[in-house]
Amino acid sequence: MSGKRGADLLRPPDSAGRATFLELFFDLAFVVALTRVSQRFVELDGDTGWELVNGLGRTLLLFLALWLVWSHTTWITSRYEPESAIIQAVVVGTMFAGLVMAVTLPRAMEERALPFAVAYLLVMVVRPMVIAAALRGHPRRLVAFRLSAWAALSAPIWLVGALGPERLRLPLWAIAVGVDYLAWFLGWPLPRLGAAAVSHWRIAGTHLADRYQQMFLIALGESILVIGVVFSGQDYSAGRAAAFTVAFVTSALIWRIYFHRAGLLLTEALGGAGQPARLGTALERTHLLILLSVLLTSVSYELVIDDPFGAPRPMWLLFVVGGPALFLVARLRLEYEVFGQLSRSRTIGFVVLLLVTPALTRWPPMVGLCAVAGVLTLVAVLDALGSRRHPPQVPTPPVGRELPGSRDFEA
Repeated sequence: MSGKRGADLLRPPDSAGRATFLELFFDLAFVVALTRVSQRFVELDGDTGWELVNGLGRTLLLFLALWLVWSHTTWITSRYEPESAIIQAVVVGTMFAGLVMAVTLPRAMEERALPFAVAYLLVMVVRPMVIAAALRGHPRRLVAFRLSAWAALSAPIWLVGALGPERLRLPLWAIAVGVDYLAWFLGWPLPRLGAAAVSHWRIAGTHLADRYQQMFLIALGESILVIGVVFSGQDYSAGRAAAFTVAFVTSALIWRIYFHRAGLLLTEALGGAGQPARLGTALERTHLLILLSVLLTSVSYELVIDDPFGAPRPMWLLFVVGGPALFLVARLRLEYEVFGQLSRSRTIGFVVLLLVTPALTRWPPMVGLCAVAGVLTLVAVLDALGSRRHPPQVPTPPVGRELPGSRDFEA
């Protein structure tokens, strides 16, 4: 009887699967968080050698922790009924914890390490226990127990890193976040209970597609926010106005390239996959890279708009060229996951970026931003020409294709 009551928490088979307004509200906390992440990247301007590597590592680690909170929440609302009062309370509670992580993030590797770690652990350890209690006797409660047990395993490392010497924080937290990602990859295996691999979960594919597309747009919106805020806060000049314009065009091209065919057909790809959860896990990793690439690109906007025709700064190419290059690589991966083939236009764009990068070290930052916009324009034009020559493609994802003897589980 208790298992039947717990089953009320699961998404019904006839669920529409679309993202709810509560989830869009939840994303607002991550708008703040992404802005803080990009600001930490900007503060690396002027760093060299070990200082630069250390700063990049710290910021990347904080971003990975935020992504884990967001993606876990997305999978929860894809498996459980988002209109349930308990799930809504879980989402709102996670939003508050995410907001705490966001406001502490600028100094999370320094004096605000403890509140950042505590907020993260409340989500990772306590939230699964709440869901397990709500599921009562339902078999799926064992999945929540697995999540909480593995999070409890890494919790002491997070806390020791927060309370201990600052010089040990990065290596300790790197181990902790590595444990958390490894647990997800392995399916949180426990003695006697075994694993509950995410790739075998039953999920709402439409919902997952919506959430990935929405988070991409949120990251792109953050880049637009950077463009507007930086330009409006600087003294006007023709050079800054030109950088402002090229930055906007670059964001528009990134939007166009993402949604051309593959990015637009995520719902159809997940809906037609024999194992949608398996495809969903692959898409999660791809969108992690896409989100990071958009953040790195937005950093380049701030740097270039601030000083478009200053002295050549090779370190800036990490953001000016590195962000778009990572985007093209991630978009190549997305193309393969949806259609089972690699995109020629994105391959060409990536190779051209690599070829022009050495020359850009000798030119002002504005030249690098214009070169990136030109390469992305080339990719968009090749996409458009390819669409005219070939009929619309039907998603045929090689990842998630149902194999003999394979199926999705309720666990």
